[in-house]
Amino acid sequence: MHRLTPVLLAVLILCCSSWARATAKYTFKIASLAPEGSVWITQFREFAKEVTEKSNGEIEFRIYPGGIMGDDQAMYRKMRVGQLQGGGFTMTGIADVVPDFRVMAVPFLFRSYEEVNRVRDSLVPFFKNKFNEAGLEFVAMTEVGFIYTMSTEPMTSVDDLRKSKSWAPSGDPVTATFLANLGITPIPLSIPDVLTSLQTGLVDTVFNSLYGSIVLQWYTKARFITDIPFGYAYGVFLLDRKSFSRLPPNYTALIHTTAEKYFSALIDDTRKSNEESRQVLEQNGVTFVQAEPGIVKELQAQRDKTVQQLLGNAFSQEAYDLAAGTLEKYRKTESTTTPDESRSQTGK
Repeated sequence: MHRLTPVLLAVLILCCSSWARATAKYTFKIASLAPEGSVWITQFREFAKEVTEKSNGEIEFRIYPGGIMGDDQAMYRKMRVGQLQGGGFTMTGIADVVPDFRVMAVPFLFRSYEEVNRVRDSLVPFFKNKFNEAGLEFVAMTEVGFIYTMSTEPMTSVDDLRKSKSWAPSGDPVTATFLANLGITPIPLSIPDVLTSLQTGLVDTVFNSLYGSIVLQWYTKARFITDIPFGYAYGVFLLDRKSFSRLPPNYTALIHTTAEKYFSALIDDTRKSNEESRQVLEQNGVTFVQAEPGIVKELQAQRDKTVQQLLGNAFSQEAYDLAAGTLEKYRKTESTTTPDESRSQTGK
């Protein structure tokens, strides 16, 4: 009997597991490029667990992390044919569906996370409507954070950047146009292809957050970081609207309220991870390089030129006016910069 006990226990667990899965009335298969073990997937699993528990097992999320369902475009195509019911998308990966979603990615637009917060809050209702029109349920925004120029050789000037083999995310006209205005022809690649391209020398300059460079292992090749934030990167958690609409009202409310709780915490976790990553990178031999004086003004001038080229194409005048107007209004009310905002600007 004692020998049979572990076998019987295993069978009982298996049966209970099958029963629990069988009770799920609504199953959402969710994919993401974020690696297993990252703050994004860890927090999402907590969100999914609470929704399942509070729905008495009637809502189930099956999570496919690490790009195993393909890049953002592949994930979206799978949603269209019903293979997936949702995904965690990067800004560049989903902006072909809702172009206005890329408006916050304009290089050198933000100087602090407080500015990001104000503009994001003003744009969320606008984004929700745009995604709903595209048949997608906007659940929550996610964050990658301020991104930096990362390279295999130190870069201190725009001339250094011009000599580089720079990456631009596939389908990202914002980065591509900005780099083109600097006299650079970027090499477009999807995010899963970047590490291999760094290893083979196809590219030698990439852009990522400090934490992102660790979880994606880009820092193992791009070992120099120019210590000026290049821009801001973010994403969104979306569900297929048809699948979402099949839920009873109390369950749709449950998903939204639970998402607000966990994805707000996720943004805090991401910012903390980015802050801690600086020391981790330095301990692993990554060098933070100081740029030449005046480089920010030079790059900001190219930003303004880029925006004029992108208006009405990469994003609408309406979206940009809403973002820029909120930013201008906030800056007028802020006569001094807080210590936290100073850290956001320098990454320190």
